[in-house]
Amino acid sequence: MERVDAKSKNIDAMKPLSGLSHVVGESFNLNNSTVGDLLKDATARYPEHDAVVFTDRDLRWSYTELSAQVDRLAAALLAAGLQPGDRVGIWAPNCPEWVVTQFATAKVGIVLVTINPAYRISELEYALNKVGCKGLIMASSFKSSSYVDMLIEIAPEINSANAGQLQASRVPDLRTVVVVGDTAPQGAFSYPQLIALETPDWQQKAEAIAGTLTSDQAINIQFTSGTTGSPKGATLSHQNIVNNGANVIARMGFTADDRLCIPVPLYHCFGMVMGVLGCVSLGATMVFPGEAFEAKSTLAAIQNERCAGVYAVPTMFVAMLESPEFASFDPGVLRTGIMAGAPCPIEVMKQIMADMNLHQVTIAYGMTETSPVSFQSHTDDPLAKRVSTVGRVHPGVEVKVIDERGDICPVGTSGELCTRGYSVMKGYWGDDDKTAESIDAEGWMQTGDLAVIDHDGYCSIVGRLKDMVIRGGENLYPREIEEFLFTHPAVQQVQVFGVPDEKYGEELCAWVVRKGDAPLTAEELQAFCKGQIAHHKIPRYVHFVEELPMTVTGKPQKFLMRRKMAEILGIEA
Repeated sequence: MERVDAKSKNIDAMKPLSGLSHVVGESFNLNNSTVGDLLKDATARYPEHDAVVFTDRDLRWSYTELSAQVDRLAAALLAAGLQPGDRVGIWAPNCPEWVVTQFATAKVGIVLVTINPAYRISELEYALNKVGCKGLIMASSFKSSSYVDMLIEIAPEINSANAGQLQASRVPDLRTVVVVGDTAPQGAFSYPQLIALETPDWQQKAEAIAGTLTSDQAINIQFTSGTTGSPKGATLSHQNIVNNGANVIARMGFTADDRLCIPVPLYHCFGMVMGVLGCVSLGATMVFPGEAFEAKSTLAAIQNERCAGVYAVPTMFVAMLESPEFASFDPGVLRTGIMAGAPCPIEVMKQIMADMNLHQVTIAYGMTETSPVSFQSHTDDPLAKRVSTVGRVHPGVEVKVIDERGDICPVGTSGELCTRGYSVMKGYWGDDDKTAESIDAEGWMQTGDLAVIDHDGYCSIVGRLKDMVIRGGENLYPREIEEFLFTHPAVQQVQVFGVPDEKYGEELCAWVVRKGDAPLTAEELQAFCKGQIAHHKIPRYVHFVEELPMTVTGKPQKFLMRRKMAEILGIEA
């Protein structure tokens, strides 16, 4: 292993240098293992440890059992005609086959393309074609949606093709389709049919390929969440995700004897990197409450499996706290976890510490393009820091905050956050122009987030560069206003954004979800602000909704809110 930091120098400081908003994470031993090596090592060290638990299926695999499942699928994928470097999509909710596929594809150098389970026909077609998927492993259905019917609409040729030999005009690269379950269209394999292709010869070939892989090879494509438009395929290497998962879970103080509840989706870094790879780096246990998040099943999994940690986005924590089952919930040994994916309301943070025993919960910040985490709080950070910042920089990562000219800002001054180091993606798949726009010649990834770094190296995310509202020449940061509005007892969720205005250029608008049946009017909320925040920060428009448009990982889609509000107001977006 190689001892590195962001600039390959022996710098262990985690504080800003020379009074500027420039921080270098401590050095650490960079793990050059592949994803397949990671599982192999965990299995050798902890063969009988529980590796994977799916409580909704009463399924429990040890590391030895998980590895056997992975070996069979890896061999079967080769037998079906897939080769190292091919892209294989996975379009399914959280399920055992998802975890097996993650390791099996990595073992034989196949690039796993994670596809949002919420995607529908046009989005699926876009994703498959954007990265040229040769294979697709998919659920037969999820909730009320038939995945098979959607695929048939895109590729009707599947009803007359031979399995593994699909040729469809709308998805020309796609050849091999696998449906999780016992039945599949004529031109697709069912999962058992695919596994039946595995033989000792194919297993030997899989082992031989595994021995040729290197940690800097691309192994995963994750689509950005689409909060601002068409998703791009962030391409990540073994080294990116193996090291980030390990660093995340290490900062939580996790051990091989701990169990982590993972209700967040696997298709996103939160589940597959911070969750799965983080646990495997230690030999810890992954506990999945079900296919998708439900407050009741998550609380039950934490309690019954005696989980020491839990991952969730803020809206998930809110749902658990407000669940009728919460009154009888016993947190047991629960102590830590991560709240991430979206800005973390201070009041929610305080509540989970007090009521869920999460006194060592951490806040993590990052983006898909950085594998994902760049900043994370420590379990023993002061409460004030854990509820108002995203912690300090991760090992091996270098960050800076820059102004409009590209100069590094003084400590305590807001600007755009940039990061570089081992965690920065290889690029956007098939999109050199977008890659060049995001990563400069010196390796700096421009996040598009507005941040402030203090004298102790703690980072506060104050908004998105694109979300900043310029009202009459004043720069207004929605995050600051959202935090204040959230203190109103009748406000459950709130998002603030700008809408066009002839006089000021932009005006502030707040979309609010009320708490239960709490009565609240726009006038009352505006009155609540008077005398508490500057008058120009008081939203001119307040619109009440039943729910906010969010990505699956809980990120607010403000571009949709802006578009809808412009329609309501009769103005151009």
